[in-house]
Amino acid sequence: EVAGELRRLERVRPASAPRGFRARLRPYQKEGLGWLQFLRRYGLNGVLADDMGLGKTVQTLAHILREKREGRLDRPALVVAPTSLMYNWRHEAEQFAPGLSVLVLHGPERRQRFDEIPRHDLVLTTYPLLPRDEERLCAHAYHLLVLDEAQHIKNHKARAGQVARRIDTRHRLCLTGTPLENHLGELWSLFDFLMPGFLGDERQFRRLFRTPVEKHGDRERASRLARRTAPFLLRRDKEQVAADLPPKTEIVRSVALNGKQRDLYETIRLAMHGKVREAIASRGLGQSHIILLEALLKLRQVCCDPRLLKLPSARNVPHSAKLELLMELVPELLAEGRRILLFSQFTSMLSLIEQELKGSGIGYVKLTGRTRDRTTPIQRFQAGEVPLFLISLKAGGTGLNLTAADTIIHYDPWWNPAVEAQATDRAHRIGQDKPVFVYKLLTEGTVEERIQVLQARKRELAEGLFERAGRGRLPGREELEALFEPLA
Repeated sequence: EVAGELRRLERVRPASAPRGFRARLRPYQKEGLGWLQFLRRYGLNGVLADDMGLGKTVQTLAHILREKREGRLDRPALVVAPTSLMYNWRHEAEQFAPGLSVLVLHGPERRQRFDEIPRHDLVLTTYPLLPRDEERLCAHAYHLLVLDEAQHIKNHKARAGQVARRIDTRHRLCLTGTPLENHLGELWSLFDFLMPGFLGDERQFRRLFRTPVEKHGDRERASRLARRTAPFLLRRDKEQVAADLPPKTEIVRSVALNGKQRDLYETIRLAMHGKVREAIASRGLGQSHIILLEALLKLRQVCCDPRLLKLPSARNVPHSAKLELLMELVPELLAEGRRILLFSQFTSMLSLIEQELKGSGIGYVKLTGRTRDRTTPIQRFQAGEVPLFLISLKAGGTGLNLTAADTIIHYDPWWNPAVEAQATDRAHRIGQDKPVFVYKLLTEGTVEERIQVLQARKRELAEGLFERAGRGRLPGREELEALFEPLA
């Protein structure tokens, strides 16, 4: 029976979302869930390699919740992910699978929580912490071990991968949009974690597949490798599932501030919070508009890149966690063939991004208020000469038709959601024949994340704060206090 299903994977039946799952699974996601259940049923492991933005996390959470609902999750599921994805996993688990109890092992306080592992359904940790917490994590047994962005173990000698191989678990799953980036050895490393020996040891794999395929172009060996791994590697790209996708998919990517950038944020937050309180006490809330905007601007600049601040204290903070996140995200998207519009309110931020793109050899065009020739960059992008368009929100938020793009990145969230939506509509408009993916980059626990929560609850906040006509209302005192809360 297993062999028959493996030979014709389409016989694997789609699975419906489990009871209590708060997301509507699209048809291809139901197929993915059915495939995950199939692997579990027969004690197999695999790679869910869907394109970025197609919901690998959602499918995995549905799988874990189904395991719980059907009584098999008597041990926790352990997810190992990049630090930048901790917020996403926690947030999506809370949003879509609230029936799962979640333990986040991150930060100094995690050391007091290892004994809680058996009492939770889902445990989250990061690749950098695996070697540090090896003994404490390996002291427990798990139902499922998930490696998100599993290309982090493509070097089989990397310490994190070695620790992951030690963990006692019934089932293993890799999530990655890039199972193969540079050479076939990376694919071998994933399968060596999933099913040791399935592709032989490293020396055998090099002799049987890597050397014949990479050096001699042996198509028969390449085909044999593809046939051998196909049942255990499920990959759908956005073109394959376009009919199942809505016109626009929004994805939030979050990263935590750390080190000197975190300290700078807290210093400015304390100073500006005091300044805002004094202004409100002396002038009242309605007359403190300018002071409030100044405070929020400074905090936003710290979140984007401390170099945006014209302050002596910011000169010693050259590190930006969000810029690092962006430079991880962009190459992945470009490798998938995406065409990207990248918006920022700050033209100086676009200049800093330019430096990083040049250092990485990534082609781009740029449009700001200082661009005299607007036609040429637009034509170059639309013609496919470059894959990335940097645009200042003020200069390019309206009046552009850029339907060659299928991906939008908002580097710094705009407080007025209507203006942000106008920027997105440069690609998501009549004439667009592809699904559009919208990425919003946030710094975790900061004013960026909190303003998004407030916007979701009360859309009037942005209108009252930032529209010149003053329509709507200013935020109340409780909302202001939330904006200036300290980092967790």
